[in-house]
Amino acid sequence: MGEGIGSLLPFVLMFVVVYFFMIAPQMKRAKKEKKFAAELKRGDRVITKSGLHGKIAELNDKDNSCVIETMAGKLKFDKSSISMEMSTKLNAPAK
Repeated sequence: MGEGIGSLLPFVLMFVVVYFFMIAPQMKRAKKEKKFAAELKRGDRVITKSGLHGKIAELNDKDNSCVIETMAGKLKFDKSSISMEMSTKLNAPAK
């Protein structure tokens, strides 16, 4: 009986390590990205994950997309493709 528990201990410890170093941080990152996408509003200056700079012209919650106005025109993107919001960063005081 004690032999069986002793042989399971390394697997349990391995799972705990994997959880705290891989699974938990990924869940935290996903939650943060979801909150960021939900807080986007019209007029925010954003950068997409592909590096496109623009301003949000429209938000569509039905299909989770937004229209970004760039110098080349208006483009439709999924909200999850937006990397960062620059409006607050541009207005922040210099350090």
